[in-house]
Amino acid sequence: MDKVFLNDGLVDAGKAVVAANDSGFLYGSGLFETMRCENGVVFRLDDHLDRLFASAKALSIYNSFDKKYMTDAVYAVLQANGFVDARLRLTLTGGAMASDNRKSTLLVAATGLQGYPGEFYQKGILVVLCPFRQNTSEPTCGHKTTSYFSRMLALQDAHNKGGAESLWFTTGNVLAEGCISNVFLVKDSALYTPRLSTPVLSGIARKTVCEIAERNQIKLEEKDLGIDDLLAADEIFLTNVIMKVMPVVGIEKHVVGTGRVGLVAKKMLGLFDDYVKKECGAKKV
Repeated sequence: MDKVFLNDGLVDAGKAVVAANDSGFLYGSGLFETMRCENGVVFRLDDHLDRLFASAKALSIYNSFDKKYMTDAVYAVLQANGFVDARLRLTLTGGAMASDNRKSTLLVAATGLQGYPGEFYQKGILVVLCPFRQNTSEPTCGHKTTSYFSRMLALQDAHNKGGAESLWFTTGNVLAEGCISNVFLVKDSALYTPRLSTPVLSGIARKTVCEIAERNQIKLEEKDLGIDDLLAADEIFLTNVIMKVMPVVGIEKHVVGTGRVGLVAKKMLGLFDDYVKKECGAKKV
C-alpha cells in the first residue's frame, strides 16, 4: 500500500485520517504545492516552500511546521514509496477549528511522474476562453489555495469543448492565467506574460522561464495583456512544473500563428529541460 506523510509521520494512504473539524476540510482554509521530482531530487523545492510560507502568512493560515520538517517529509515519502521520478502534492491546512492545542494539518503524497502526451508537444494544444472572471479584489487570487473548485469547473468546461486548458481574464478584461498554468505570449520573438500583480499565481515554472529568458538574452516583458494581444500573438505557451512548456496552437476557433508549434516554444522547452537536468541530474540509462 502507498505511503503518505500525515502530520507526524508515514502512514498507509488508506489509513490517513483528517479531523472532521479541520479548517481545510470545512472551509478550504489551506494551501497546496504540486512538485516535480526527477532522479530523486525535487525540482525547486525551496521555491515551492517559500511560496507556501508566503501565502500562509498573507492569508493568515496557521502553520505549525517549518521548512526543514516539510522537506524531510517530502523525501521520506519518496523513499518509502521507492520513487525516483515522481509527482508530489504537499497540502497544508490550518488544522482543527476551535482547538485548545491547535496544530496544522500536513499531508504529503506522491505518485509516479506521468507527463502529458507527447503529441501535445509535437502538435500543440487547443485552449478555450474561460466563461468566468477572476476578481482582482478576491484575497485568495495569486495564492495556491485548496479552494480550487472554480478552477476545476472551468477546466472541465474546457475538456468538454475539446480544449486542454481554459484561459482566465480578470473582471477588468485583463489576461490572467490558465486554470493550472501561467501563460506566455510570443510576438516578434519577444516574450510577454501577465504581471504578478494582475494578480496571477507566482508559478515556479513561470519563474524558471523568466530566468531562462534573462540568461539567454531573450526579451521578456511582464505587462497587462488583453484579448487583442492574445489573438495577435505569433505563439502562445503555458507553463507549470509538470507540463513544463506547453505550446498552444488554437484558441477555440482561432488559429495561433501558423497553427503549428513555434520555434520559440520549442527552444524554451529545450532550455527548460536543460534547467531541470542541471538541478536534478541527467537521466540514468
